[in-house]
Amino acid sequence: MRPVLDGPGPLARRLYQKHTRLWHENVDAQLTGQQFTVLARLTDIGELDHSELSELCYLDKSTLTPILKRLEQRGLVTTRSDDRDLRRKLMVVTAGGAATVRRLTQPAAAVADQLLQNLSPDEQATFLELLRRTVETP
Repeated sequence: MRPVLDGPGPLARRLYQKHTRLWHENVDAQLTGQQFTVLARLTDIGELDHSELSELCYLDKSTLTPILKRLEQRGLVTTRSDDRDLRRKLMVVTAGGAATVRRLTQPAAAVADQLLQNLSPDEQATFLELLRRTVETP
């Protein structure tokens, strides 16, 4: 095994490619997994500013900006000024965005199940914990 070719970078990329393929086959070819994540976070939490949403969705701001633009163009999110600080913009899921999350939550969960189907429940929990620790370490 050569770490450069078989290490975490190439494996993470391969996992992401597999997730993307399964997503398009089973969930919604018009909405990406990242877009769904943004909608789901907004649906669960409510209004968030760009920085908060970026952190909660594990997306850098330069990636989040075009995602929000596309979601806004499709009428799934809207932006409003914070009543307490008019300079601060808050992202808000629309009724259509919330309906999209309700419609796609089960198929999205099925994709996650497919990705991990070769692991036992204990292995799945361990795998996800190790991924979290890896990505949350500076």
